[in-house]
Amino acid sequence: MQPNDYRPALAAAEALAAEGRRTLRALVAPTGRPSAEDLEAHQFALHGLAWQATYVEALRQLLGWAGRLEGQGALGAVEAAILRLGFAEYLGQLAGGIPMSQVEMVRPDDLGVAPEAVARFVSESGLARIAEPGALRAARLLLGNAAAEGRYGAPAYGDETLAMMADQFSRFADAEVAPFAQEWHRKDQLIPLELLEHMAEMGVFGLTVPEEYGGLALGKTAMCIVSEALSRGYLGVGSLGTRAEIAAELIRLAGTPEQKQRWLPAIASGAILPTAVFTEPNTGSDLGALRTRAVRDGDVYRIYGAKTWITHGARSDVMTLLVRTDPDAEGYRGLSMLLAEKPQGSEENPFPAEGMSGTEITVLGYRGMKEYEIGFDGFVVPVSGLLGGVEGQGFKQLMETFESARIQTAARALGVAQNALELGVRYAAERQQFGKPILSFPRVHGKVAWMAVETMMARQLSYFAAREKDSGRRCDIEAGMAKLLAARVAWSNADAAVQIHGGNGYAVEYPISRVLCDARILSIFEGAAEIQAQVIARGLLTGQN
Repeated sequence: MQPNDYRPALAAAEALAAEGRRTLRALVAPTGRPSAEDLEAHQFALHGLAWQATYVEALRQLLGWAGRLEGQGALGAVEAAILRLGFAEYLGQLAGGIPMSQVEMVRPDDLGVAPEAVARFVSESGLARIAEPGALRAARLLLGNAAAEGRYGAPAYGDETLAMMADQFSRFADAEVAPFAQEWHRKDQLIPLELLEHMAEMGVFGLTVPEEYGGLALGKTAMCIVSEALSRGYLGVGSLGTRAEIAAELIRLAGTPEQKQRWLPAIASGAILPTAVFTEPNTGSDLGALRTRAVRDGDVYRIYGAKTWITHGARSDVMTLLVRTDPDAEGYRGLSMLLAEKPQGSEENPFPAEGMSGTEITVLGYRGMKEYEIGFDGFVVPVSGLLGGVEGQGFKQLMETFESARIQTAARALGVAQNALELGVRYAAERQQFGKPILSFPRVHGKVAWMAVETMMARQLSYFAAREKDSGRRCDIEAGMAKLLAARVAWSNADAAVQIHGGNGYAVEYPISRVLCDARILSIFEGAAEIQAQVIARGLLTGQN
């Protein structure tokens, strides 16, 4: 089958998603805008709508990817197999049930879609032809064998510079990250400063910073490619750039000229290491309930309160610190963002600044930078550190960075997913049972094949979201979709690769055990999967995109 042969299937999937959107809008937003009460009452169905729309967008981007490759004469057997398996599986799940999590399956009737509409979708999509069992068996075997040779399908970057960057950072990760990642993880060590210095020389911390401030001004697509390549080596290393990305985006979009001039060149060069200090105990995603106070005292603010889950908190030089400057304002209105400079801590004294203390949170994975709870008791921040120079803008400023942060997190998830795939296929090709490599068994190469397929689908969806952002278009829905799917793929790939390893996958000396721990965090931080689904569903129902 050629790419054009799948267009009726995509059209049928789009029609099914439109029907789901129509039925849910009639249920929760009959007058045009849903109430918070209705959204909560029908949350399961709404989140199912988000997953349904994410699947359709993933199919659309997969078909676009295949079409571009065909136009370049580069659509080979591996790519054709990815296209067929991706459409067969996602079409089948759209009709029969999508796993929102390991314990939640959403089906069309949960969205109010009538059985006749589902039957029409199955017929018009040509699912029976696409999912012909013999063709799928052949595609799985082909992809399993191709993966054993290091062939996972052409990413189709569409730009020679981006392809060169992908190769450069992949080689860097192979040589300077992957060989040491397991030791860093097992010993719960901070990533060596020498590696950060090398990353800074390569421009990792200034990828999206404007050239006038010493950055590379390369955009979010380049950020995705670099983050994926580094995270394939080790999630902790791939996430180092996230700290710089969040801080630089906040300052670039909302900072005063003086703040931009002071901080952006230092962030881009790696001379300072930033950290994001937003989350508080018992608030989670409910930032409107944030209680940490900044009390004005002449030319300074004095900070009182507690923060938690602060990544790289001790070794950072500056905090983007979300605080409440107006204690009388409810919800988000009294929040402000501060650029709070602090001294770097050491292993012996992680928080040497006066008025600031902290303790490490021991975690299963996502190590290398360490997580902390931080307490503030009169910690001083100059008033000049108020981002933008105006109080009460903190939540709005942070919201403007969410699209980029979620795209970047999707890219990190892609790196973890690809790492799990490579570890799984390598073990399956080497492990002998009953006189042959276990990769030869259908249940094993079938796992490998699907890991390769769904990783490519998540990759193309993430690149699409990045291109939308680079084009200046609003992409909160697309960014949410990219993170939602890529995080699930990272976890499912890691779980499947552990299964391929058997008992060895449960042993700490095997890297896949680390990858499994790392993968689990991806559907939690930067907005949990449930938050992503809520954002997507609200956008779909209110016509934001």
